[in-house]
Amino acid sequence: MAKKIVGYIKLQVPAGKANPSPPIGPALGQRGLNIMEFCKAFNAQTQSYEAGTPLPVVITAYGDRSFSFIIKLPPVSYFLKQASGLAKGSATTGRSASVGSVTMDQVKEIAQKKMKDLNANNVDAASMMIIGSARSMGLEVVQ
Repeated sequence: MAKKIVGYIKLQVPAGKANPSPPIGPALGQRGLNIMEFCKAFNAQTQSYEAGTPLPVVITAYGDRSFSFIIKLPPVSYFLKQASGLAKGSATTGRSASVGSVTMDQVKEIAQKKMKDLNANNVDAASMMIIGSARSMGLEVVQ
C-alpha cells in the first residue's frame, strides 16, 4: 500500500548549502520531518552543481514522517543572469534603458536546458517564455 501524503513543501535552496536554519528548519519541522536527514541527502545530491546555485526543491511529506524530494533545475532568471553577465535584473523594468542583453542563441540554449520544467510543447514555445522572463528582468533580446 502506498504511503499517505501529508503535504508538499516547496523551497529554493542553494546547492550544497542546505542547513537546519531558516527557511529549511521551520518548514520541515512544522511537518515533523528529520531536518538533518534532508540536509545531508540534499547536499549529497547537489555536489555536481556549482556551489550556491539556487535549486528549487519539492519535498513530499508522508504520514509516517518520512519524505522524498525532487530537485529541479535552477530558475530561468539564474540562467539569464549568467548569460548576460549581470548580478541582478533592473529595478525599474520598462521605465529605463535595458541593463543588459542576451542573444537568441543563448535563449534557445536556456530553453533546451529548462524544457522539462517548463509548461511548453516545443523549444520555440519555451523560448518565448524565456524571452518574456528576460524582458521582465530588463534584458534586451538581440538576434
